[in-house]
Amino acid sequence: MLNKDQLSRLNEQIFSEANVSRLYLAVSLWAKSKGLNGVAAFFKNQHEDEEEHMHKLEDYIISTGGRVKFQALPAPPENFSSVVEVLKMSLETEIEVSKKINGLVDAFLREQDYSTFNFLQWYVAEQHEEEQLFRTLIEKAELIGEEASGLYWLDKELEKATPTPAAAV
Repeated sequence: MLNKDQLSRLNEQIFSEANVSRLYLAVSLWAKSKGLNGVAAFFKNQHEDEEEHMHKLEDYIISTGGRVKFQALPAPPENFSSVVEVLKMSLETEIEVSKKINGLVDAFLREQDYSTFNFLQWYVAEQHEEEQLFRTLIEKAELIGEEASGLYWLDKELEKATPTPAAAV
């Protein structure tokens, strides 16, 4: 069973994941309003990934007999200046989430809570993938540019970076 401090730290991570989820949803809606359907789909997928991260934490807390505590979430921004801006902001956000995850991993290892330490390893690997994804997309975006045809191709690149749902069987 997790102690009060451990529960607090994990609940804080849920809050963090929820904030990132809402940010990515806001970016998706902004992009959709600009006719950037590839960008919108990509960030909608990122939003759903963050929701999954949040739900995994919730399920883990409940599986240990703990309780999930909700906090009020601040409203995300509604406007962004460019696709490159949102990619850079997303990378910075993912780096911050990685720092928080690493802090959790360190704390649970020091406390010899190997079960939670093991559970958090999935997040460590996931954060590495997220940071690499955004770095790659930023490099492409800066190479392509955001002028007319560049923005078109950037939108298509983000569309390609969005997994498509498996075909129904």
